[in-house]
Amino acid sequence: MKMTPRAVVIGSLTILAAVVFVTIWVPWVTRQTTPSEIYRERTELEAAGRRLYIANGCVYCHTQSIRTIDWGMGAERIARVGDYIADRPILLGSSRTGPDLSQEGGEHPDDWHLAHFINPRYTRPNSIMPPFAFLGTEKIDTLTAYIQGLGMQQADRRMARQRRWKNEAVRAYEAGPEANVAWLNQHVPQGWRDLPNPYPTSPAGLARGRKLYQDFCLGCHGPVGDGVGPVQPWIYPPPLNFTVLKGRETSGGILYYQIMNGITGTAMPYFKKDLESEKIWDVGNYVAEYFIDQSDANTEPRGIDAAYEP
Repeated sequence: MKMTPRAVVIGSLTILAAVVFVTIWVPWVTRQTTPSEIYRERTELEAAGRRLYIANGCVYCHTQSIRTIDWGMGAERIARVGDYIADRPILLGSSRTGPDLSQEGGEHPDDWHLAHFINPRYTRPNSIMPPFAFLGTEKIDTLTAYIQGLGMQQADRRMARQRRWKNEAVRAYEAGPEANVAWLNQHVPQGWRDLPNPYPTSPAGLARGRKLYQDFCLGCHGPVGDGVGPVQPWIYPPPLNFTVLKGRETSGGILYYQIMNGITGTAMPYFKKDLESEKIWDVGNYVAEYFIDQSDANTEPRGIDAAYEP
């Protein structure tokens, strides 16, 4: 066969037709139109927030698709085709520079997102996300509405949980420090309340705790643990002032449980996906030593010593 102009044109058109058939026509005729079990339509406010999300390029850093291989990263639900039937365009994204947002709704209360969009370093001191304060609070609230809807019906349940606990947290805070600390501690299971920090205090452990505090906690609780970090003007109830814990029941187990599990309804997030066990004990001991001045590290009841500790 000679490479004539006619053969080139026919061959090129044939290849183009094959590509269109495989990549466009076949997916279109076999597309799934059945909603998933969590699907719901977006509100007008959420749709407006989605347009802001697109306009500001959020999709370039954040995916919206938990894959099977992401299961070990703490995902609670693998994405389904039926989650996206109303999305035009679908904002799956391919870069995972930031966390996946497909189930972000209800992970944090609204005021946490306000502070985070104004300056991500307020809530995550090591974040590389750019600040979006230029949007103004009205647009940030609209963008937050979209983020809080990601996860659809599951997000709605998480948001209901956030609102319920926020009401309780605000009442406890406004009742004064004594009532607030009592409220915080009463929601820690008794077994954790009775548990001391199992690791003895050491210079290396305190150094690790200090670094972890700077990386994860400083934006909210402040450099000296008084709750006056840069995030403080934007959230309510404000971050806990650790110094009010002096002389009150504050075991290593209480600190561990609250760092691990967070305090739903407040801006205190959980860190069980960010920090492994010893890091949580270390940052808890740093807080106890330097801000509360009453560490119970390595006190009774004790178990068997770890193979590697002072």
